[in-house]
Amino acid sequence: MTRWFLYHTAEDPFAFPVGPGSLKLRLFVQNGQHLTCTVIHSDRYDSPGSEIPLPMERIGSAGAYEIHEAVLPLATGKCRYLFHVMNPAGEYLWYGERGIAENREHAGSFQYAYMHHPEAVKIPSWSQDAVVYQIYPSSYNGGTLKGILDKIPYLQQLGITAMYMTPIFESPSEHKYNTSDYYKVDPMFGTTADLKALVDQAHRHGIRVLLDAVFNHAGDTFFAFRDVLEHGENSRYKDWFVIHSYPVVQTPSPNYETFAKAEAHMPKLNMENPEVADYMMEVAKHWVREAGIDGWRLDVANEVSPKFWTRFRRELKAEFPELLLIGEIMHGSGPWLRGDQFDGGMNYVLRDAVLEFFAEQTAGPVRFMEQVLHQEAFCNDQANAAMFQLLGSHDTLRFLTACKQGGRGWNHEETAIYRMRLAVFFQMTYIGMPMIYYGDEVGMEGATDPHCRRPMVWREQEQNSALHAWYTELIGLRKKYEVLRKGAFRPWFTDETRNVLGYVRSSGQEKIGLVINNSPNRYHLEVDSFRSGTSELTDLLTGTTILNGDRLVVELEPFGCLMLH
Repeated sequence: MTRWFLYHTAEDPFAFPVGPGSLKLRLFVQNGQHLTCTVIHSDRYDSPGSEIPLPMERIGSAGAYEIHEAVLPLATGKCRYLFHVMNPAGEYLWYGERGIAENREHAGSFQYAYMHHPEAVKIPSWSQDAVVYQIYPSSYNGGTLKGILDKIPYLQQLGITAMYMTPIFESPSEHKYNTSDYYKVDPMFGTTADLKALVDQAHRHGIRVLLDAVFNHAGDTFFAFRDVLEHGENSRYKDWFVIHSYPVVQTPSPNYETFAKAEAHMPKLNMENPEVADYMMEVAKHWVREAGIDGWRLDVANEVSPKFWTRFRRELKAEFPELLLIGEIMHGSGPWLRGDQFDGGMNYVLRDAVLEFFAEQTAGPVRFMEQVLHQEAFCNDQANAAMFQLLGSHDTLRFLTACKQGGRGWNHEETAIYRMRLAVFFQMTYIGMPMIYYGDEVGMEGATDPHCRRPMVWREQEQNSALHAWYTELIGLRKKYEVLRKGAFRPWFTDETRNVLGYVRSSGQEKIGLVINNSPNRYHLEVDSFRSGTSELTDLLTGTTILNGDRLVVELEPFGCLMLH
């Protein structure tokens, strides 16, 4: 019997609702075999043999496997299905719950027992239109909330629709990740009234505001931990933390769990304790009610009890359904994005792929596209749409610095700005929410912390005005064309030898083709057209028209890109 690698399971992210009465199926199949996949499906209670066939779409290659997808209509919310897979020679097999087999009966059927919600997991209605700007408050326009408020017109002009600020609550440090008082704005930044004024002014300019919630750990100046330090085992707050022995000591090494490794000033909170969970739930609700914020970015989210996050989402979304919840998870975040915890995450996995291709140039277009599809395949569509797609953050080196440190050629520092421009082009034309780290738009540089947290450059003569204009132009195009915000992402072509790739954003008949030339050479490129029914296409970046037939002939400038519509 013919046997190929196949993988599917009847659960997210391989089977998930994408709308009322619609179930998306995702199947991994062995690459290189040119396999055609069909899913046959019916209501679970229909007689076997009555299943309807539906061809699956080949999305693309993710290395050793290909991704195929189909959307099933579920009139009753109950579904039975299995897969038929065939190669060009006509050899085939069936794949179901019992594995692969020569006939459908032996393969068995997958069961999607019941779609309990009438539609897919909801993310905030505004999130897919968002362009996010991250601010490190102590380094932005004087280091105060009033200073940030004064720059709202700047953000609006750039095209920003949401801002995320790292922690602003009272803390003895500059970064504020060791919280002393969760109910008090740090006096270094201002007051609660200043925060409310900032949120109000941002809203007037169409900008949402997200704050940073640090619920994995507190600071050692937090009232509950101070009590533990003072009263030891007799403290009523001793179970708010994870303490291994008494008396509690901080030096030379803490005898309690902390953030990271032995960070004595950041004791880990015991979020399994109902009192701690209740306290932090009230903190989260308080600032939405008090200041009208639009979301939380949740620090070290992968180390906090999932039970707490399930409660967190349930209670906050019940009161504030349009609140955006973003988990900081610096690895694959799929398990936290199944609809019961966060809307999306900070997509550091995608950033790694972007670094490899654009900044370091240690990967070519084939690997880059495989990596993009690979990370996308392990999240459902709603989670992918709610991702913070970042090039850098307060925890990484600046992207322009990464470009200058990497890249091919003796003149890699000279080409760095061009490679960054291409990375920004990809960021602004990909799915999810593009997130700009403050200063990247004017060419700020810096290695990792603390150099990536230097004060924002405001003097125009010190800014890269051309890069700022590039950001502004691309954000404007993203806003103008809905397909760039909400359309599906599909690979178009890869040219490994030329270091060129293309992809398509599509929604129904609306399509935009994107081409990136990540090389210092000018190219005359001929590829299959991504769009039929029109005799010419327009490059939205230059206004140039290109004849369109079965084959498309395009000219690519060194480190150039095209946005074809």
